[in-house]
Amino acid sequence: MDYEYISWNHFYRLCGRLYHRVSGSGFEPQLIVAIARGGYPVARVLADFFGSMNLISLKIEHYHGPDKLARATIPYPRPLPVDGRRVLLVDDVSDSGDTFAVAMEHIAQHGTPAELRTAVLHHKTTSSQVPDYYAQRIVKWRWVTYPWAVVEDLTTIAGRMSPVPAGEGELVARLSAETGLRLPQRILAEVAPIVMQRLADTR
Repeated sequence: MDYEYISWNHFYRLCGRLYHRVSGSGFEPQLIVAIARGGYPVARVLADFFGSMNLISLKIEHYHGPDKLARATIPYPRPLPVDGRRVLLVDDVSDSGDTFAVAMEHIAQHGTPAELRTAVLHHKTTSSQVPDYYAQRIVKWRWVTYPWAVVEDLTTIAGRMSPVPAGEGELVARLSAETGLRLPQRILAEVAPIVMQRLADTR
């Protein structure tokens, strides 16, 4: 599996590109719906750029780190005030397309938006759903590690290693060698102890 790490600075630049593509199309959302959890940061920055206070979230579970669940589910169904509004549905990445499909089906059960459009930072061409807006298209599939999910992703990746790393130094050394995932040393120094603790807790 190939990996790519997105820094906070890169994330913010991608949000700016995404905002300009949405606003440049003439679409002005009246409600921004973040698909939790990955869509939280993206939707919050877009809400800031649009000057919008109308931001809500919808929790959908499909991945635990790079591990994909059998199907996307909504663990906490909730009514959404979408009827008659221009709605922008936001996630970090469109991978399989299942998350957007489930989200749009759920939205349809709670009203008829005046318009419903979708936006992501990264659109993978493997996705069955093509978002209305994306900041970057990924043709060669890879797992994208965002800065808000580093510990979660590394815990899953390290847990797959055989044998599992015995300590922080081994984790850091094998991470780049075995996966090609390169993170800044200051971030690795911060998260490696947490990752090792989480691995110990699951044994």
